[in-house]
Amino acid sequence: AAEAEKSVPRRAALTFDDGPNACYTPEVLEILKENEIPATFFLQGQCLAGNEEIVRRMHAEGHLIGNHTFHHVQLTKVSEEEAREEVVKTSNAIYEITGEYPVYIRPPFGEWREGLDSRDWESQNTASICSEVLPNVKDGSIILMHDGYRATVEALRRIVKELKEEGYTFVTVRELIEE
Repeated sequence: AAEAEKSVPRRAALTFDDGPNACYTPEVLEILKENEIPATFFLQGQCLAGNEEIVRRMHAEGHLIGNHTFHHVQLTKVSEEEAREEVVKTSNAIYEITGEYPVYIRPPFGEWREGLDSRDWESQNTASICSEVLPNVKDGSIILMHDGYRATVEALRRIVKELKEEGYTFVTVRELIEE
């Protein structure tokens, strides 16, 4: 039965919010490259300056780049004009670096189903991150992580290894949404 279960194609999307982070995002990109995994990065506009090479690498290596506002604001708590500026300013900055406007936005503090949020920002503990994610992943899951913590980098290695062993393939959010 276990073998039959493995043969059913299962897909999951790894997503990373709040970057790029000069220290940890390159490590995340290295793990993804070693495993030939595309991921989705929702970037903050305020983190782009000085990290253009990291963003160019994301783009060149086939990752999907999305918008996570400029200052990580809760869009429902600011004026409509300020919310628009947060999004437009970030999209323009990403375009300046990659030559492409992001199509997707993940609003900071957005609602995510409990099991898929790694809560890495809260625990910053590798074992806790893995125990939040691994038992809860199913076909079509979008896994929410943040590329700003050492524990996330370490957890990513284990999550990728275990999900691959369970027969998962990794796709970008676009591939899950547009099918």
